[in-house]
Amino acid sequence: MGKYRCLLCGYIYDPKAGDPDNGVEPGTPFSELPDDWTCPECGAGKDEFEAV
Repeated sequence: MGKYRCLLCGYIYDPKAGDPDNGVEPGTPFSELPDDWTCPECGAGKDEFEAV
């Protein structure tokens, strides 16, 4: 489970941490995030992220 970085603001999605403030449990891989999930810092869509 790799980390992904938002190309717009630099936020790093870490699957180990998830995004509990937005309903994503720790251990959720980026590929399993809901299609409507957005960057919690800038609102960018999943298509604006790259693997790091």
